[in-house]
Amino acid sequence: MTKIILLSLLLFVTIPISGQKKKAEDKSKPVVTFVELGSVNCIPCKQMQPVMKAIEEKYGTQIKVIFYDVWKADQKHYAQKYGVRLIPTQVFLDADGKEFHRHEGFYPEEEISKILIGKGLIPKSTKS
Repeated sequence: MTKIILLSLLLFVTIPISGQKKKAEDKSKPVVTFVELGSVNCIPCKQMQPVMKAIEEKYGTQIKVIFYDVWKADQKHYAQKYGVRLIPTQVFLDADGKEFHRHEGFYPEEEISKILIGKGLIPKSTKS
């Protein structure tokens, strides 16, 4: 009987803790994945590098930024996977991996921010 009571107490304590861990994991999971498809040898693609870095810094763990160099043999398949017609191409995926926005060519940081804020992302406050 004592074993049953102890086992019940153990389960009672463990279930809420595992639920809290799940909530913490959900908060650390990116809300948006920003996929940049380009090349290190393309001028507009090179211009996107500081934009990607700024977006990553501005939104932190809310966003995951990925760059694929579609001119490299081992990354060429991403151009086909995402239906790239020209580079650079930016593809934005929600937390479920579904595309919700796409852009071709250079994409200014301010315009990307508008899309991300519209999706519920909150920029980190900048120090004055």
